[in-house]
Amino acid sequence: MTATFKTLDDVNVAGKRVLVRVDLNVPMDGARVTDDTRLRAIVPTLNELAQKGARTILLAHFGRPKGRRDESQSLRVVVPALEAALRQDVLFADDCVGEVAETAVAKLTPGDVLLLENTRFHAGEETNDPEFSAALAKLGDIYVNDAFSAAHRAHASTEGIARLLPAYAGRSMQAELNALTRALATPERPVVAVVGGAKVSSKLDLLGNLVSKVDYLVIGGGMANTFLAARGVNVGKSLCEKDLLPVAREIEEKAKAADCVIVLPNDVRLAREFKAHAENRVADVDQVADDEMILDIGQKSVDEVAIVLAQAKTLVWNGPFGAFEMEPFDAGTVAVARIAAELTADGRLLSVAGGGDTVSALNHAGAADRFSYVSTAGGAFLEWLEGKELPGVAALTATS
Repeated sequence: MTATFKTLDDVNVAGKRVLVRVDLNVPMDGARVTDDTRLRAIVPTLNELAQKGARTILLAHFGRPKGRRDESQSLRVVVPALEAALRQDVLFADDCVGEVAETAVAKLTPGDVLLLENTRFHAGEETNDPEFSAALAKLGDIYVNDAFSAAHRAHASTEGIARLLPAYAGRSMQAELNALTRALATPERPVVAVVGGAKVSSKLDLLGNLVSKVDYLVIGGGMANTFLAARGVNVGKSLCEKDLLPVAREIEEKAKAADCVIVLPNDVRLAREFKAHAENRVADVDQVADDEMILDIGQKSVDEVAIVLAQAKTLVWNGPFGAFEMEPFDAGTVAVARIAAELTADGRLLSVAGGGDTVSALNHAGAADRFSYVSTAGGAFLEWLEGKELPGVAALTATS
């Protein structure tokens, strides 16, 4: 399966009004952007449009103003950081539709960039109201979506507008879709998925989809405890969803039927307290005392995952192996991340990772920049892995 969406390679933007959906929902400390990852992600698209003489108009949401104007959630505060990222002036309009927006758009000259006010100041954004979509579409000749992180929402600025104007993927969206397609839709095998995190319940759809698509499913974090318990292992006072033991067994059966090997920890790092530098020990999984909790994997488990990765061609990763925010319970995640990064750097592995905790864990391990692709999308990344259709992506492919 090859991507069927159109990109900036398929359109002449010179002199055109190009509406670009971006993700500017960045973390702030007062008026300061504390993490500009999402700003840097859209720079290639916006610079290319400016260089090609487009009149660029940015659509974005910020916070959760619930369909009404809230000055504390105005996008105006992001303008300085956006200007710094783009190295050019960014104009600002106090609304995203109506006379204010139309007047600001009419004044644009080729190469200009205009940021419109928070789309979520209007209730029609999140309800995907056709009239609001039409009011947005009126401002442009072409629509470009460069916000994969918002593509799982069927909102006016992500889905409704894409059905009213010629629609294209921006460079960040294009890179994300290409990476995910290579990792799961048309992968080079063997494919390994690492899925960690606290709860099986939050990733049931993900696990159900992956067992039919990957050759090895490596389960870590609190989720692994539930699977171990389902196999009859005593996990002491570890995080464990006892009501989901039958579901874990069901997933194991599905995996067996699909020839997918589930890899669980065979040794673990244990502690009696959930805190950094708590007194701890490493033991085999069948040696957990009733008053101990599993907070990370041990070296034997790391070695087993290393053997699996050494024979893999493709890796998809979502979720850490342990309580990686606290030393020494970050060791397992850090070790595996660095092994995957080395294999990627050597050209032996295509590695795609995503989700908030995963990105933090890979950055903590100093491994993120050596992965093939790291998605900051969170919910959209997870829904893609679950096999769900993303409205923002479907709208792009429908127009191609």
